[in-house]
Amino acid sequence: MPERPPLHREIPPPECPPGWRTGPPDFIGVGTQKSGTSWWWALLAAHPGVEGSAHAKELHFLSRFQHRPMNDDDVAEYHRHFPRPPGLLAGEWTPRYMAIPSVAEAIQRAAPEARLVAILRDPVERYRSGLSQWYVTRRRTGRPPEDERGESEAVERGLYARQLERLIGRFGRDRLLVLQFERCLSEPADQYGRTLSFLGLPQWLPEPEVMRLPVNTTTVGKTDLDPEQHRRLVDGYQADVARLKDIVPDLDLTLWPDFGHL
Repeated sequence: MPERPPLHREIPPPECPPGWRTGPPDFIGVGTQKSGTSWWWALLAAHPGVEGSAHAKELHFLSRFQHRPMNDDDVAEYHRHFPRPPGLLAGEWTPRYMAIPSVAEAIQRAAPEARLVAILRDPVERYRSGLSQWYVTRRRTGRPPEDERGESEAVERGLYARQLERLIGRFGRDRLLVLQFERCLSEPADQYGRTLSFLGLPQWLPEPEVMRLPVNTTTVGKTDLDPEQHRRLVDGYQADVARLKDIVPDLDLTLWPDFGHL
């Protein structure tokens, strides 16, 4: 089967100002799409202890190694993406990372000490929220309407337990912070404080307008699920969500209505 066109352009490393240093990122956001990661990245980048202005939020760099191993030149190039002054942390947040099996090995190779952060959203709602964007991406990349592989991947991105188990097996549970999108919405200051503690940063709050989730101004229309689609998704995710509860004991399933009985 021919390879698909790449979804993301390669981003060159930024300049490193005099007196700054480059090196492996201190933290990597690994997931997940349609779960407020751009908002959370903005909150982290606003912290006085984080250098978040030198590069884009989503590098997609570690996604490149699905078909070949990462070599020393790749590691050096990745490190050049993270210039920062002495004493400041640097990181990135590519929401697709968690769903790509090869990324765990790439992180271990290029950033073995990095702390990992994931935000999870109700998988049914995450799938629905991503449908419209998936249709746009399919048209942009020339994928045919019957591209079942792409739709299957969209479903699989909501199998969080499987993805987290892969990361935990390589890095251990203590290196991974798992946040719940719905709790970030309802108690942003508390969840932001948890994030700062996990990264070893002093407690701090940005201006209120930064703390609020930005309004989605996309022109892409919302896509609803028909009842049969909804039922299939709930059935398909149920076993994974049950496993997820064991991995993330403080997961509040009352915020995921289809799974509150688990």
